[in-house]
Amino acid sequence: MSVRDFLHAAFHEPRTQAYRVVESAVWTLIIGSIALLIIEPFFPEGSRGDQILQRIDRVILWLFAIEVSTRILTYRPPELLVFKKPPLGRLRTEILGRLRFALTPMMLIDILTVLALVPALRGLRALRLLRLLRTKKLFRYANPFRGLMHAFEEDRLLFAFAFSVLGIETILGGTSLFLVERSVNPEIGSLGDGLWWALVTITTVGFGDITPVTTVGRFVGGVMMVGGLFTLALFAGVIGHSLLHAVLSIREEQFRMSGYVLLDVLSSEIDFEEQRIVLFGPYERPRELPPEFMWVQGDPTKESELDKARIAQASTVIVTGSRRVKPQQADATTILTLFTIRSALTKSPAAKNRKKPVRIIAEVLDSENVQHARAAGSDEVVETRRVGYSLLAHTVVYPGVADATSRMVFGGHQNLYVGPLPEGIETPATFDQLSQQVRASTGCLVIGFRDPETGEEQVNPGREELVMPGVDLLYLAPEPVLMKS
Repeated sequence: MSVRDFLHAAFHEPRTQAYRVVESAVWTLIIGSIALLIIEPFFPEGSRGDQILQRIDRVILWLFAIEVSTRILTYRPPELLVFKKPPLGRLRTEILGRLRFALTPMMLIDILTVLALVPALRGLRALRLLRLLRTKKLFRYANPFRGLMHAFEEDRLLFAFAFSVLGIETILGGTSLFLVERSVNPEIGSLGDGLWWALVTITTVGFGDITPVTTVGRFVGGVMMVGGLFTLALFAGVIGHSLLHAVLSIREEQFRMSGYVLLDVLSSEIDFEEQRIVLFGPYERPRELPPEFMWVQGDPTKESELDKARIAQASTVIVTGSRRVKPQQADATTILTLFTIRSALTKSPAAKNRKKPVRIIAEVLDSENVQHARAAGSDEVVETRRVGYSLLAHTVVYPGVADATSRMVFGGHQNLYVGPLPEGIETPATFDQLSQQVRASTGCLVIGFRDPETGEEQVNPGREELVMPGVDLLYLAPEPVLMKS
């Protein structure tokens, strides 16, 4: 593993040991800095104790700066994992991807905290308290503040438009008043004074520290007042549209996941800070849908509407069957959706530049439709009803199988994973030799192998079975140890 891969894992892969060590160190710094904020008022300004605390605080802030900078620099834009880019395109994606990552709400909080290194901005140190919102244990069921953050991210175009209107009005109004009254109004000595007056006026605060004295200036002020009413109405509409559900859902956090078993499982497997889950369906966004899931309304069986969900940009597409209709009807819709997705991907220019194709997983309720789903373009098909019934029947004869399988599949202490051969393992080798080497070097229990090209797999092969280079291993481990670089 290279230094870059190690740093990326340490700052962006929660399942790795390095990430847990870094997070522990960051939390130690946060707790230490909060303790300094509490102790500091008890020491007189300029005293020996106050100077020592300030030195310690600056050391902590510099460590925060290193942590934030490293987190941004080691971020990998998801586009580069999917699409092939020329050198200049790759550089552009690297820069813009890191910039977007740095402008996410939680990263902005971290950056503002680091700005406290500037003496004039030392008061921003208190913002480090907001880093407590990162913890998943702060709230028992879910973090409602994360829902607010997702609301801002999902409707960032609306907020950008509203703030653009506010900015344009402030610049035009402030510049106009400055040009009109700079020579006759002693309260306006610079362009900054004009902009301050415009912002105070348009937000209807009205401090009264600066007032127009000429007729034209008062006319500009009147226009700004009326414009302020429309601007406030615009912000009220944007906030009402974006945050109403996020705020109301705080009352429903304890029960909101009860009807979404699939989403509950996805939440336990996927880090939402690293990957975005987009749900695409023909209905309006369900009120009880958790805010971290983006919802796009549309008909997935119509190729013209698939662009709404940006299917060509996805790494994986999951097609599930409806429980509101009969299994055959649900499977028919699933198969039609698969055909539509494959057709749309074939025609998409973005899909042609991918490093690897979009992976499609389909759920089939009736076993007779498995081959139809594969023919429609599904890479993997899950027969949910048959799997469930087979497990029930098997555990009747062999008690304990259901519990063991559930723990293995649903994320218990030992999970089933698929991963590449680790470095240092020589192949070809017998399955017995390979499994012993992997067990000694990683602690994984290898139970089989899979050909990534054909999809053929062998589970529990003979000890003398020859394993060729390039295969993927099926193994049991507490976490995904064998990862592709």
